[in-house]
Amino acid sequence: MSSTLLDDPTAHTLRAGDLEAVFLPAHGMLGASLCHRGVEMLRRVDDLGVAAKKGSTAGIPLLHPWANRLASPRYRIAGREGELDPKSPLLHLDENGLPIHGVPWPSLAWEVSEATRDRLAAHLEWTRNDLLAVFPFRHRIEITASLRPDSLTLETALIAGKDDAVPVSFGFHPYFGLPQIPRAEWRLELPAMRRLVLDRRGIPTGVEEPFARLDAALGDRDFDDGFVVDGEDATFSIAGGGWKVAVELLRGYRYAQVFAPRDKDLIALEPMTAPTDALSSGRGIELLKPGGRFAAAFRIRVLREASRGSVD
Repeated sequence: MSSTLLDDPTAHTLRAGDLEAVFLPAHGMLGASLCHRGVEMLRRVDDLGVAAKKGSTAGIPLLHPWANRLASPRYRIAGREGELDPKSPLLHLDENGLPIHGVPWPSLAWEVSEATRDRLAAHLEWTRNDLLAVFPFRHRIEITASLRPDSLTLETALIAGKDDAVPVSFGFHPYFGLPQIPRAEWRLELPAMRRLVLDRRGIPTGVEEPFARLDAALGDRDFDDGFVVDGEDATFSIAGGGWKVAVELLRGYRYAQVFAPRDKDLIALEPMTAPTDALSSGRGIELLKPGGRFAAAFRIRVLREASRGSVD
């Protein structure tokens, strides 16, 4: 992996059994690697330095204070207005000029509060003036990463400031791929959900439609779809070549995005606490009372074929 960011002295490596994970607290608490016996399961981690300069997502990034897009650089929620400067270095814009994925991970330095062989906890205080110009709600956000021999669990807590109600609309954008097997042969399993109908910019229209459970080869399918998840224990997975990678929603994530561009050997299975554009539309968003705490968690399970014809 050609990235000097992995050589940063603040990089922290977790180890448990056959799994190894690397996080970068000084660079957005980015999940920069997840390896099983040296086989990388994450994607878009080949050159993190380039991604950092572009403000692009990579590996396992937190999307905060909003996941996915906003329909406009202006939003009003919880009695406050946000007016985003498209030229701000704290914003990344999509092909339509819409703010996407909150403040880019390279711009957020986290402080480590606990670091052991298989556990890392860090926090970020949202009190800087430049951050408040993007999202005018004082709060603290915490991430705890725990590694086990077959899984990585990410627990996230948002704690509202004593004077502010805080909209909750964060998410994660983990990129995955399976080694030595063509994308078309990856078997994708998605639960039954409700699909959010999107306009041409990728913004929800307010209409939902049924989405039946899927268990099939990815083939030439192309996904960039948002969903309402029924229940908090849904599982999304890809499998093939004796490997299986599953994202298990444990609590707090009622929405999800599936991103699998036809021309890329990757897929993103994205837990979200609110739908795309929730800061603008107000749909599906939770307002955390002053001093309140919101907790969410998901697990990435990595399974290797234990015997011929079976995946443990």
